[in-house]
Amino acid sequence: MKRDLLDISQLSVDEAWGLLELSARLKRERREGNSHRWLEGATLAMIFEKPSLRTRVTFETGMFQLGGHAVYLTPGDIQLGEREPVSDVAANLSRWVDCIMARTFTHVSIESLAANSTVPVINALSDLFHPCQVLADCFTLSELREDLSRLRIVFVGDGNNMSHSWMNAAALLGLDFTLVCPPGYEGDSGVLSRARACGKGRIEVTNDLAQGTRGADVIYTDVWTSMGQEDEAEKRRRAFAPYQVTRKTMDNAAPGALFMHCLPAHRGEEVSAEVIDGSNSIVLEQSENRLHLQKAVIAWLLQAEEARF
Repeated sequence: MKRDLLDISQLSVDEAWGLLELSARLKRERREGNSHRWLEGATLAMIFEKPSLRTRVTFETGMFQLGGHAVYLTPGDIQLGEREPVSDVAANLSRWVDCIMARTFTHVSIESLAANSTVPVINALSDLFHPCQVLADCFTLSELREDLSRLRIVFVGDGNNMSHSWMNAAALLGLDFTLVCPPGYEGDSGVLSRARACGKGRIEVTNDLAQGTRGADVIYTDVWTSMGQEDEAEKRRRAFAPYQVTRKTMDNAAPGALFMHCLPAHRGEEVSAEVIDGSNSIVLEQSENRLHLQKAVIAWLLQAEEARF
């Protein structure tokens, strides 16, 4: 039976921890010089409606390192849902490739790909969720801190796909997560209520930057205006200006608090250069770990014998 990864809430606790442990194994053994040619002859179709540096390079490189091949499909190649229905794209790709990865504007497109595909589908970003990024972030924190459940993670910014995925990770893994945002940018109320109802974690939302970040072990932020929201850019700059992560914000957090960002970053907007380029920033560690986590996801979904847990 095929599995998809559209959202972290689809995983069991054991599956989530299994993916983090497999990521650690892949990273460690790669550095020791061991190759993992587990997917010889397999092909990954990569659908991009939005451009990307990290997503494209990490998925394509990861598939190559696993012994397979990746096919990069630009927005002009497919015109998802315009040139032909999403269901037809999924049905055709299922006849040719072993796995589909998609980076789309709408989550509905991801769901339609999964519903009409006979091969696994991975959500590499949609307007609602960004599961691979947050799983890679959890892996990064697990490398640097002994117990994730003891960390207070604070996301400063928009109630967007990133904060939604953090809510679901908190619910699944029992994390302490707080979203600090301007009024009116609290995100999808359905995602929040479901995460609170089914989860073990503590999930809070506040508009108070000082109160919300006080004592945080991790401060996380993202751009104020995502692709597809360009018409709102000026309005968002005004709303989010008081929520820039600065040295003062980090000083309000716990001693030694880590700074995280999913990148790309706009220095001087959501974060000061002093913070993102400072000694407590782990943004490059996050970026690297996208590769290892996504390799684990692909190998697990394609049921590689060596990736079972």
